[in-house]
Amino acid sequence: MAGCVSPKKIVYFQSDIENGANVRMPEAYVPLIKAGDVLSVQVSSLNLEASTFFNPYAPISQSTPRAQQPTNSPGLPEMAGYMVSATGEIELPLIGLLKVEKLTISQTSALIKEKLATYLKEPTVNVRNLNFRISVLGEVMRPSLFTVPNDQITLIEALSLAGDATIYGRRDNILVVREENGQKTFARVDITRRSLFRSPYYYLHPNDIVYVEPGRARVNNADHFYQIVPAILSALSLVAIILSRTY
Repeated sequence: MAGCVSPKKIVYFQSDIENGANVRMPEAYVPLIKAGDVLSVQVSSLNLEASTFFNPYAPISQSTPRAQQPTNSPGLPEMAGYMVSATGEIELPLIGLLKVEKLTISQTSALIKEKLATYLKEPTVNVRNLNFRISVLGEVMRPSLFTVPNDQITLIEALSLAGDATIYGRRDNILVVREENGQKTFARVDITRRSLFRSPYYYLHPNDIVYVEPGRARVNNADHFYQIVPAILSALSLVAIILSRTY
């Protein structure tokens, strides 16, 4: 089967543009915090005891193994952090309500650090968005839902996490499903071409779905399998009848 597949269909980043040695990249995607996001806020300072007061979720995440935490959905552990309310706010100890909607992670860290200066000496703040997730499905080695540890992931990195597309997967017609402004958008991306790096779908957004559809070889193999199975079962039945009459 592999010998029948053209290299043009499986080789990545083939030149398809003038002066193909250099490709202008799109501006890096920086996600903004929105209602429903769950933020991890880790605070440290020169006074360790005082810092602990601002880390109410740290003891839970450190003492309870992640696999044993209660889950709302199969395979998805409950996230310990501050959920952004419908009004775009989180509530922190002593600080109270803080508007974070439409801010970046770095802006939120700076804002919390500014508020903590009243209570802590030289505080440092580390904020992460715990529900930046992407799904990779279809003809890949390890289809799964992946949590992104930082605020940026590319389509190529997502495929790498999933073990790359199988030999059966279509690399020239990868589907990216994205939700924007309450609507689903469906885009096709060809990763065999260098123009991929100019695509607005090169950088993935939270909750994007990446689907690698099967090629014709996979479909043909499946068809042949279902055509052969009845014949095999009939042959086995015939053998069983002959043996039963013989003995």
